[in-house]
Amino acid sequence: MFNTLSKNLTNILEKLTKKGIVTEQDVNNTLREVRISLLEADVALEVVKNLIENIRVKATGQSVIKSVTPGQQVIKIVNDELVELLSGKDQNDHSLKIDSPPASILMVGLQGSGKTTTSAKLANFLKRKENKRVLMASLDTSRPAAMEQLKILGNENQIDVLEIIPNQKPLDIAIRAEQQAKLGGYDVFILDTAGRMHIEENLMDEIIQIKSKINPNETLLVVDGLTGQDAVNVAKKFNELCKLNGIIITKLDGDSRGGAAL
Repeated sequence: MFNTLSKNLTNILEKLTKKGIVTEQDVNNTLREVRISLLEADVALEVVKNLIENIRVKATGQSVIKSVTPGQQVIKIVNDELVELLSGKDQNDHSLKIDSPPASILMVGLQGSGKTTTSAKLANFLKRKENKRVLMASLDTSRPAAMEQLKILGNENQIDVLEIIPNQKPLDIAIRAEQQAKLGGYDVFILDTAGRMHIEENLMDEIIQIKSKINPNETLLVVDGLTGQDAVNVAKKFNELCKLNGIIITKLDGDSRGGAAL
C-alpha cells in the first residue's frame, strides 16, 4: 500500500543527507515536496497540514540545523511523525476489548467496502490466533446474498454462523445472536450489519438501535483502502453517530496509495 509513497519520500529526503549543512530554506523546500507527495497519495488536506507543520517546527530547531548530521535528523523527525500519525496518541494497547464472554463486535461501513469478508477474516483470526470460540451473524437483510455469503465463509473456515430465519429484522437477529452466544458458550459474537450506499439516516438509525440494545464491546468501521481522503469524512460521520472503537482498512493489496490509512 505504501510502496509508491515510501519511494517518493525516500527520494525527497535523500537529497538532505547529501548536504553537509542544512539551512531552514532547505528544510522548507523539502517539506514542500513532501506535502505534494502526500497530497498525490490522496491524504486529506487537514492531515497533511498538521503533519507538515509538526515536522517544520521540530526540523528547523537550532539543535537540528547546527548538528553534525542534520539531514539524518530531519529524516528521523519525518519518520517519527508518520509513526505517531499511524499509531495514534494512545500507543499502549490496541488489542480488542473482548475479555468478557460473550463479547460482541459490531461491524459497520459503506456498501462494497468488504465488510462481510472482513467479518469472516476477523472471526478466523480470533479463532486461530486468540483461541476464541466465535459466532457470526449477518444483519444484512437488504442484500439478498449477504447472509448466504457469510454462511459460506463460516463453513469454509469452520466458524459457526447464526441460523438464517427469513423476514427477521436486523435488531431481532442481533438479539437472537446475543442469546445464542450466551447459551452456546461463545467467547465472541460478530454482527455483520448491512452496508450503506452513503450515510442514509434510516439505516444509521438502525445501527444506533442495535448498538443501544446490544452495547457492543467493539464497534469497527470497515473502510475501502481505495477510497482515499473521503474515508476521513465517512469515519467522522460514523464516529459521530455510533462512536467507533477502531477502523479496519481493506483492499490494501490493490493499487491503494495509502491516503485512506494516513
